[in-house]
Amino acid sequence: MGYSAVFKECMREYEKTRDKSAALLNIRKREIYGEIPRIEEIDGELSQTGLALTKLILTSGNSKADYVKELGKKNAALVKEKAKLLNGAGFKRTYLDGIYECKLCKDTGFADGKRCSCFKQKLIDKHYGLSNLHGRLKSENFDYFDIRYYSEEKDPKTGISPRANIERIYQVCMDFVTNFDEKYTNLLFYGDTGLGKTFLCNCIAKDLLDAGKTVLYVTAPKLFKFFDDYRFNREETDAPSEYLEMVHEADLLIIDDLGAEFSTVIGASELFNIINARILDKKHTVISTNLKPGTDFEDTYSQRIVSRFVGNYVMLKFIGKDIRLSKKYSSRK
Repeated sequence: MGYSAVFKECMREYEKTRDKSAALLNIRKREIYGEIPRIEEIDGELSQTGLALTKLILTSGNSKADYVKELGKKNAALVKEKAKLLNGAGFKRTYLDGIYECKLCKDTGFADGKRCSCFKQKLIDKHYGLSNLHGRLKSENFDYFDIRYYSEEKDPKTGISPRANIERIYQVCMDFVTNFDEKYTNLLFYGDTGLGKTFLCNCIAKDLLDAGKTVLYVTAPKLFKFFDDYRFNREETDAPSEYLEMVHEADLLIIDDLGAEFSTVIGASELFNIINARILDKKHTVISTNLKPGTDFEDTYSQRIVSRFVGNYVMLKFIGKDIRLSKKYSSRK
């Protein structure tokens, strides 16, 4: 599915949501009007005074300020009477108000002339297949993170055990989520494969998605493939600016497995632009990689990218043995 098609599909979904809500509201109105006819009269009067108020404000300016004030008072009295009647019949005063899944944009996808956060996440979900991520998050979240898979034996190189090390990393991740709105932080997980880097990325994603944040999870190979498509096959990518917009604007961008991609000069340049722009905009980013800071990074990417990591990311080294074997063995018991 192309980008324009995804956008149109999202808009159709919003339209269906609004139609469903309008149908439910009409059912409620018929129910209430049949039980309390006076409320139907009040709604009719509110509609008339509302139109009169709008017309006066637009055409009369301050010339009829007293009449506008009088109509405002009448509206307020009608609203109060309606609420009293609803409460008296055992209904909430908002029972006949608009029904919305997102009160911020009222299920239009836009608020204050900009894309609503719900629309951004909807686009992310569809563009990048995050429904698959959502499935993994049921079992890959902080509730299922088990430090018992990490050895208590001290590593001779670092003088710390893998378990003590992962406990420290775990706490950094929890603080990252807890202070997400108050403290700007970026994280870079590095170390050998099978030590829980991707798992912790998913843990962070789950908590922030639950908190209503827009989270874009993308593997480095997919991201770099887009860079190439955007540069060389722009017409075929179908409105690629939406992809870049999400990469730049998501509350949290997670780039998993950096270094596994086929790196090119163009890809490295685009990666720098994204990382640098998100730093300037104070947008959080989490990156996982099997590369080691220093020669591995410098041999793969430019010194500019390495300097951004060193100066703006909390570098967290994962140590120990591949815990996937331990998990596989324990599952057979």
